[in-house]
Amino acid sequence: MDTLIMVGQLLLGLSILVGLHELGHLLTAKMFGMRVEKFSIGFPPKIIGFQWGETEYSIGAIPLGGFVKISGMVDESMDKDQLSAEPQPWEFRSKPAWQRLIVMLGGIIVNVVTGIIIFVVLVHQRGETYYSRDQVIENGIVAYEIGQQIGFQDGDKVLDINGQPYVSINELSGGEALLSSGGYYSVDRGGEVVKIDIPRGFINSFSNEESMSKFINIRFPFEIQEVAPKSAAEAIGLQKGDKIIAVNDRPIEYFNELQTSLGELKGEKAELTIQRNGEILSKTADVSAEGTIGIAINSLLSPVVKKYAIGESIAKGTQRAFGVVIVNAKALGKMFTGEVSAKNVSGPIGMAQIYGNQWDWVKFWTITGLISMILAFMNLLPIPALDGGHVMFLLYEMISGRSPSDKFLENAQKVGMVLLLALMVFAIGNDILKLFTGS
Repeated sequence: MDTLIMVGQLLLGLSILVGLHELGHLLTAKMFGMRVEKFSIGFPPKIIGFQWGETEYSIGAIPLGGFVKISGMVDESMDKDQLSAEPQPWEFRSKPAWQRLIVMLGGIIVNVVTGIIIFVVLVHQRGETYYSRDQVIENGIVAYEIGQQIGFQDGDKVLDINGQPYVSINELSGGEALLSSGGYYSVDRGGEVVKIDIPRGFINSFSNEESMSKFINIRFPFEIQEVAPKSAAEAIGLQKGDKIIAVNDRPIEYFNELQTSLGELKGEKAELTIQRNGEILSKTADVSAEGTIGIAINSLLSPVVKKYAIGESIAKGTQRAFGVVIVNAKALGKMFTGEVSAKNVSGPIGMAQIYGNQWDWVKFWTITGLISMILAFMNLLPIPALDGGHVMFLLYEMISGRSPSDKFLENAQKVGMVLLLALMVFAIGNDILKLFTGS
């Protein structure tokens, strides 16, 4: 069932984005009087379809893309018979270069608009929930495995990133920070300001969602939320609302301090100092071999919750959408220099895993918005067979006044298709490798 949910979300997200992308091409082509022969979500073989006017609309069996076939255009169909005939007024090749340029940009523009709308709606409906810089400085952070590797320690108070203050703790693990050249964090450690460098290629440590939880997080004061039945905590009478303020006379303020103290007493007894309704109690608990006593806790630190009016949402949502493009452009550039590993390239399996095995509509639309912006960026790359390749040739034609020959465009299309196929094979190979290695 988990796999079905992941696949279902991926197929729904891709179908929406591919359908809208190809719709952008179709509408702009028809707007300029071009004949659109086929509109397909998914690649052949065709599952179902119908004819409406001059256009056949269909759904293909391979749901990893789609296409619009415009008469007189050199595309993946390689329809040489049509191209060898005299150009007709309704064909793509008969229209002015500026009209063809708009048609080729139509899908990209629709993906950008879709991404912006998704983020604007999410920001307006959900607002933002985060722990602020002030809260991080007040409480300090917990340094997990990946954070410790670059020098973070429990209790560090992160002051800035690259000398600039931040707003949300999420920025500490964001692409802007991890992809910065010569980046660093400034932290207050016991009253001394310490510089923690961000190593070259550090972003490669965050290969999946689980790895993000191994970096850093804010420390938080806590109280007992629930006591497990037949546990050590129940045996000594711990109750909901109790606060553990010391273990073996070691003061406890934050939950990570409790975890550390109990972890050092695995299989032993722990003297717990409890605060209950203003009263101080002492209890002795048996610590399990896993370093637990059988409690669930409740954080006493409330995150910042911000709501935005529609105008603010438009500005914030647009900023967030284009932030995705900027981060991906930086990552692609650093991939060519070797700083970002090509192993981070994901195919359909990786995308499905990002959606996750639980149907959460907020997460679904967030990821779909991210993918929409990434699709727009990737499609704009000047690679033949992508929209960006057509745009590149059209700009050349508009600037030079000479259009590339159909033969040249056919060969360029073939090269582009080989490159895209190789990239897809590489991405799927990465996905399979990650399944077996878990990295």
